[in-house]
Amino acid sequence: MTVKQKPKLAVWKFASCDGCQLSLLDCEDELLTVANEIEIANFPEATRAVIKGPYDLSLVEGSITTPHDAERIFEIRRQSKFLITIGACATAGGIQALRNFKNVKDFVSIVYANPEYIDTLKNSTPIADHISVDFELRGCPINKYQLVEVINAFLNNRKPVISPHSTCVECKLKGTVCVMVAQGTPCLGPVTHAGCGAICPSYNRGCYGCYGPMETPNTKALSRRWQELGVEKPDLVRAFRGFNAWADAFRKESETHE
Repeated sequence: MTVKQKPKLAVWKFASCDGCQLSLLDCEDELLTVANEIEIANFPEATRAVIKGPYDLSLVEGSITTPHDAERIFEIRRQSKFLITIGACATAGGIQALRNFKNVKDFVSIVYANPEYIDTLKNSTPIADHISVDFELRGCPINKYQLVEVINAFLNNRKPVISPHSTCVECKLKGTVCVMVAQGTPCLGPVTHAGCGAICPSYNRGCYGCYGPMETPNTKALSRRWQELGVEKPDLVRAFRGFNAWADAFRKESETHE
């Protein structure tokens, strides 16, 4: 009898905090089911054992920040049949992309005792700026159930069912009163991709945009509303320059208020 060979999974890290990789380990019971269907071939966060590629599925966390990163991601793409980026760093450059709005050399000279040893790129950029990506899973960190759905979709050769709507829809589904309408609290929910379950509005706080821009976000209209609520331009710039500062829609909107 022929034994069915399991697809090989590899998890890769670039410039990041490891939080999105931990989301996979945090799946607990679901992870056991996943592990029964795939072979975890390369996942340093979970095991030192490494099985050589090529790999059927690669999950990539982190942004490209060094010349070495820029070379390594091409090699990973060559070894991967399907490649999925996970988290704000991999999909939008991450919080470290804040340096893209300044001269990175100024930070290097201040932070490091021997700046001459630091080899870094001018910008922190998402993986898709360098290679072709089969799917992007957003979030800071990602939603572990969405990650399980993406892996399940891969195993069953179908498109992942990840809702493209905004955080506002999640508030409606939970019955959470809109903090911007009811309390005048500035909130990025109308332009932010769903995925977190609208955690912040559930605790009477505005959304911080952790999941990046939703599809076709109307950032201009939201900025006008924030200004009506008394938010000054410098604060608008800071609001759009969070975990997804280099995401195209957020970056462009922040630049209009400088």
